[in-house]
Amino acid sequence: MNIHIQNGRLVDPANKIDAQQDLFISDDKIVAVGSAPAGFVADRTIDASGLVVAPGLIDLAARLREPGFEYKATLESEMEAAMAGGITSLACPPDTDPVLDEPGLVEMLCFRARSLNRAHVYPVGALTAGLKGQRITEMAELVEAGCVAFSQANVPLVDTQVLLRAMQYAATFGFRVWLQPADPFLGQGGVAHDGDVASRMGLTGIPVEAETVALATHLKLAQATGVKLHVTRLSSAAGLQLIDEARKLGVDVTCDVAAHYLHLCDVDIGYFNPLCHLDPPLRSQRDREALRAGLADGRINAVCSDHTPVDDDAKQMPFAESEVGATGLELLLPLTLKWAQESGVSLLDALSRITADAAGIMGITKGGHLGVGARADVCIFDAQAERVVSRASLKSQGKNTPFLGLSLPGVTRYTLVEGRVMYGKD
Repeated sequence: MNIHIQNGRLVDPANKIDAQQDLFISDDKIVAVGSAPAGFVADRTIDASGLVVAPGLIDLAARLREPGFEYKATLESEMEAAMAGGITSLACPPDTDPVLDEPGLVEMLCFRARSLNRAHVYPVGALTAGLKGQRITEMAELVEAGCVAFSQANVPLVDTQVLLRAMQYAATFGFRVWLQPADPFLGQGGVAHDGDVASRMGLTGIPVEAETVALATHLKLAQATGVKLHVTRLSSAAGLQLIDEARKLGVDVTCDVAAHYLHLCDVDIGYFNPLCHLDPPLRSQRDREALRAGLADGRINAVCSDHTPVDDDAKQMPFAESEVGATGLELLLPLTLKWAQESGVSLLDALSRITADAAGIMGITKGGHLGVGARADVCIFDAQAERVVSRASLKSQGKNTPFLGLSLPGVTRYTLVEGRVMYGKD
């Protein structure tokens, strides 16, 4: 099908375009920007007047809960949520049940995702078998099955010799290693940031050192092995400083931050709100401001949703007993736009953090941009419109988000995947 998207504000960070230009799609590819190619006849025209036409968003962390946790969410429900959020590509962490540590499991997930004809799913394989930290996985076979990187999800790898060997193996073949820094002993039993708020509320704290001690180890081993390291879900100013110092020493390291950490801090726990029980914990206001500034100046490379749907029974518990996580697929764009508005960041730069920059971290070349020949994954949204976040409005099976009841900017009008309109209608 030939599609003509007209009168929209085309924002393509990868190609440095922010102007009113038309977009022309034929079958699953973008065939022209600006003027129609010779002989082009549109089967469908989308009027994007007053709307932003951007590359389909790319999410670096979205738990789809399949296989193994279908009572929390299903692939069908979360794919619908992705479409409603303008997300056309996403990375799935390996902490499913069973863990994504064998090629057959990865192939099954990819097949299920393709059969739904929604967002492109890129599995992140387990760095060690069963995420147990004892034996590294067959990374080469997992890459052939579809994995784009390797991770321990949020399960710390305590044995540094195993981590060293895993990094050496990954570096040899150019595989990416994604790690969330968390020392299991310093954070043992903790449920909130170790500060005044946790002390007043009687909650066991997780100190910033739980992040920085683990991160320092990761960075040192990355320096020794030359592996491509990506630090996931950074939560502290001290952690960002360590990454800055490592980069000066030539360490090949990127990092991301989950969208909710740009707007919330430990004070937002309020009266033991379990919706704010997250991993890593919401840290201090100073940390939040450092993350916002680091994202604005590019030291933090991308924003992810850290989408973690949790069933109501597990979330509606006393704070310390509730399950960690927040729904985020449908809020990635609004929360990024809200941060950009408040921080004075241009729309071009803001969208880069959830399109081109995220694509670079994942190693995607077909998506994340709107250049001629690119895969026709497109998000068309109203940057000025606002929508109140409610349980009823969320497509995700998980309704657990700290932003319920708040009005956020950015409403997705259309989502196109490989030239097919998967969300929105005229």
